[in-house]
Amino acid sequence: MFGKKPAAPLKIPPPPKPAAAKPAPEKPKPAGQPPKPTKPAQEKLDQFNELKTRLHRKLVEQLDLTRMTGDDDTLREQVREVVLHLCEQENTLLNYNERQRLISEVLDETFGLGPLEVLLGDPSISDILVNGPQQVYVERGGSLELTPVRFRDNAHLMHVIDKIVSAVGRRCDETQPLVDARLKDGSRVNAVIPPLAIDGSSVSIRRFGADPVTWDNYVEWKSCTQEMRDFLEACVNAHLNILIVGGTGSGKTTLLNNLSSFIPETERIVTIEDAAELQLRQPHIVRLESRPANIEGKGQIAIRDLLVNSLRMRPDRIVVGECRGPETLDMLQAMNTGHDGSLTTIHANSTRDAVQRVETMVMMAGFELPLRAIRQQFASAIHLIVQAQRLTGGPRKIVTITEVQGMEGDIITMQDIFSFEQLGISPSGKAYGQFVATGIRPGFLERLKTAGMPVDHSIFERQVLAADEVS
Repeated sequence: MFGKKPAAPLKIPPPPKPAAAKPAPEKPKPAGQPPKPTKPAQEKLDQFNELKTRLHRKLVEQLDLTRMTGDDDTLREQVREVVLHLCEQENTLLNYNERQRLISEVLDETFGLGPLEVLLGDPSISDILVNGPQQVYVERGGSLELTPVRFRDNAHLMHVIDKIVSAVGRRCDETQPLVDARLKDGSRVNAVIPPLAIDGSSVSIRRFGADPVTWDNYVEWKSCTQEMRDFLEACVNAHLNILIVGGTGSGKTTLLNNLSSFIPETERIVTIEDAAELQLRQPHIVRLESRPANIEGKGQIAIRDLLVNSLRMRPDRIVVGECRGPETLDMLQAMNTGHDGSLTTIHANSTRDAVQRVETMVMMAGFELPLRAIRQQFASAIHLIVQAQRLTGGPRKIVTITEVQGMEGDIITMQDIFSFEQLGISPSGKAYGQFVATGIRPGFLERLKTAGMPVDHSIFERQVLAADEVS
């Protein structure tokens, strides 16, 4: 045993070098979620917001804006000097651009709607959609896009909502968690707050800019043709009752504004709305706006109450921003009792759907009216239905102009006079097509002639009036 040589040590080969690990593929970011800032960037942003809040608080403590006089630009410049002085007192390491941004945002918080001011100043934006404090979308050119605009937190967003609704005498709190309002320029605002809005307060702003859309724009953008525009002008001047239908965002209110522009300046117009947004330019206008209930649930004045009252105000025309409930019955009765030339809008996807919607809303009035009686009311009250539609890719067009002829049995008979035929989708993703005259002459041509608004009959011959360019 002892004489044996020791066994050679076992040589274990070194383990193979591990292959370089492939970097894990990045997880795709959820659609619509803004990228989260890095920790240093977030800390800097928090410090910036804290400084802005501190400056704003000091400004409010030092100034009584209610006692300051002058126009908005003068006041803003005076307050800018105060904010600049306060900013210099702070021991901060801000560069010139950051300092100017800080001053601008403090002024926006003081005089405007905070982070929304930069969006409200962009005339190319048609809708502003706030989905909680950290997500703000806009619609521009018919497309939605996410913006870098953010609110500090939900309390900051709630402060902006309070400024909007309090300016028109409304409130938004736990007892009234959803509200309609308007901005100074007439833009329509809808706000929904928690607990109804789960991910933070939601604000939707439909813009009505300083330069409203005109009939020249309609023709230039091929939203309608010159023949259709001239025909509608004759119908408004001849006191035809017109119902505008379309889906959300189809341009109903803009179309109502433009149809109202044809009303002669010698007539007395009463407008009735939930949130006043019509911008009529005639001199003799009475604008009425509904009122929600107070905190005790009392004092509500509905569209229906205003509509009934308007009949005692000697109107030549009644323009209702939108019929969405039992007031529809009162509107039909007003049209049938000497208030021809009235205009209103409803939500519907087609002219036939519009009839069914009206039937449903009339039933909401609480009267046990047979369906045939409701349809007879509709057929005798409405002369013309104009349908607006937002097509694929964003273009908004008047897709049909339809005459209501009357009743055949239990069915309301209608015929299209002008229509838009969609031919396809362009490479850029937008719908294109052509406007056609259907070849049918409306039955009220004699009424147009009697009213001094004769129409060239050749425009009703079956023909293509205009076609979109494919791009």
